[in-house]
Amino acid sequence: MIKHKTQTASSHLALAAVLGLAFAATPALAETAEAEAAEQPTGSAPVEDDVHNRQADGIGTIIVSAQGLKELDVLAGTSVVEIRDIQRDGVTGQIGDLLTKLPGVSATSFAPGSSRPVLRGQQGERVRVLVDGVGTSDVSNTSVDHATTIDPITVERIEVLRGPAVLLYGSQAIGGAVNVIDKRIPTRMPDHGIHLDAFGGIDSATNLRTGAGSLDVGVGTSLVFHVDGSWRQTDDVEIGGFQVAPALRADLLADADAEADEGALEEAAELREAANQRGTVPNSAMESWTVNAGLGVILGESTFGASLGWYDTSYGVPTRPGAGHHHGGEGGGEEEAEGEELVTIGLKQFRADFKGDVFLGDGAFERLKLRVGYSDYTHTEFEGAEVGTVFDSTSVEARAELVQNTGGTLRGSSGIQYQHRDFFAVGAEAYIPPNLTDQVALFTLQELGTGPFQIEAAGRAEFTKVEAQTLGIERDFDTFSGALGVVYEGIDGIRVGINGSRAERAPSAEELFSNGPHIATQAFEIGDANLRTETAWGLEAYARGSIGAGTFNLTVFKQWFGNYIFLEETGEEEDDLPVFQYLQQDADFFGIEADVNYPIIDGEGFRLITDLRASYVEAELADGTAVPRIPPLSLLGALEAQTGAFDVRGEVQWFDKQDRTTAFETPTDSFTLVNALIAWRPLADNQNVTLQLAADNIFDVNGRRHASFTKDFVPLVGRNFRASVRLSF
Repeated sequence: MIKHKTQTASSHLALAAVLGLAFAATPALAETAEAEAAEQPTGSAPVEDDVHNRQADGIGTIIVSAQGLKELDVLAGTSVVEIRDIQRDGVTGQIGDLLTKLPGVSATSFAPGSSRPVLRGQQGERVRVLVDGVGTSDVSNTSVDHATTIDPITVERIEVLRGPAVLLYGSQAIGGAVNVIDKRIPTRMPDHGIHLDAFGGIDSATNLRTGAGSLDVGVGTSLVFHVDGSWRQTDDVEIGGFQVAPALRADLLADADAEADEGALEEAAELREAANQRGTVPNSAMESWTVNAGLGVILGESTFGASLGWYDTSYGVPTRPGAGHHHGGEGGGEEEAEGEELVTIGLKQFRADFKGDVFLGDGAFERLKLRVGYSDYTHTEFEGAEVGTVFDSTSVEARAELVQNTGGTLRGSSGIQYQHRDFFAVGAEAYIPPNLTDQVALFTLQELGTGPFQIEAAGRAEFTKVEAQTLGIERDFDTFSGALGVVYEGIDGIRVGINGSRAERAPSAEELFSNGPHIATQAFEIGDANLRTETAWGLEAYARGSIGAGTFNLTVFKQWFGNYIFLEETGEEEDDLPVFQYLQQDADFFGIEADVNYPIIDGEGFRLITDLRASYVEAELADGTAVPRIPPLSLLGALEAQTGAFDVRGEVQWFDKQDRTTAFETPTDSFTLVNALIAWRPLADNQNVTLQLAADNIFDVNGRRHASFTKDFVPLVGRNFRASVRLSF
């Protein structure tokens, strides 16, 4: 395996400096906000005191663990997915597919082994995926076929941030951020000196076999050891109906007839076989395993901890049937690609993390929060048994944040963030040259006022250097982002607010320097080293809170992008692939997100809850054409009956057609998914054991996610029966 290391001394010095600061700041370390939040009841547990979802209190205040903030309304676009929801919605795929029932969220769904979140129509470089506040440090942002290095079955909860809240995490989160909270670094002592979590599951549509375990052991009064691991394996995915979309199938059958007319009977038979492939998606199997170990020190109101982890996965990359003969469509063009080997990806990541939460007393600042993540990542693409392309990335990200005491009229936090990435790719598909990215940022979020009106403000200054060593090109970007909001809570139980924002994003190395064949997206991608900073003005209005025993959330947003960066087909071909060039143009986004959770019946020992959700986004470039891969309108409706021992839920999720497409996209038909589950807690007086049976896509619908590059030949999973058990002692 080819490796490349050009990590600069500056990254090591920054890592050492932050670690040194953590040790020197104070001998005491503090219990974190996420530990406090974990004590709250969850929205899906049918216990007496659980009348509201934990993500909002009685007046609609979001309760999250975003660094330094728990209650600022600048987090208006936040959703929280609890561990019970993770079990309920399944762990077959990656984190992107897990979140698609949330308002404003879709997924790239490139393959079962690779699916990244899509937030408000944005993906790739505009969506950050984080582990407890710092990046995953994989290369999933560079291409949709690259997996995210998070296994959903080992996480504690997931926070999805949209809107101005993303100023916490960097310009790469201009579309949103997904913050995954896990337990690798212990921040509290186990209640009885030892705590065990375990999970196991199977399903029918992928022949899933999965298991995970987590163990915390307390030593004395201040030391906690942690270890966890997971394993997951699937076969090729079963689907409802034909693998390829109707338009592509018609093209393949027409090409088969043409080949037959010319006497090429073998080629015609291959095309007909590709057109008639149904029931499964070939080369979609996957296997992954993880292991992590951590140590936490709890001293009074402060905590300190570190962890080491390993992520290993191998998965198939489905190929377009009849790729050597297809015409037009997404990733179109006409090429000769006979006898291609199956492509698989082997991905490995070593990760080291540090977290400190230092209690500073009753002065102006309550806490100093420190976070460092280091990653050594290697991703190998195999063509059959041969190594095709190797992607290697070494990175470090560090944050230091001062949190103000909440007793005064001004509340909030301020901090500094540093990121460094050393990226290298070699092989047939090394379309991105070696590059270094360094970024330093200063940020603050503040809330003023204690009455019915509050004013909130956020600001971020970011300084980025992107360098392609082999090209001799270096670009420097200074970006400034800010947000200002007003909140009114004069109506009992309801908060209403409006946020205005202006965000800037520096172009990524991929957008600047790409130049080569990208087989995964069936495109020859060309960057532009002269790209300018992307800007986005935003306006977001929201209302949320409680009406009786129910909760609601409504958000309407508009974004006006300047110099929006996107890929456009040029009409040329290179290496038998259509050429796509990174261009810039203004663009407008508009969207609505809504959810209502209301108990129709709320009696002693029994609740019947209605759960309604809706998402809509539209996006247009300045020339009147559509922004590519924008998810269509989606609606979800569910009824859930809860008792002390059982939950029974039925839900319907509808996706509208999407025919507002660019020239190189194909439209997507509407479809409806019907799901059901029953969860049983045999120990009715505590929630430590949950057994679940679920049926997804009961009517075996052939659905396709419009945000996916591979939607025309990788449909969603067909009818799927799942069984799982979760233990917590």
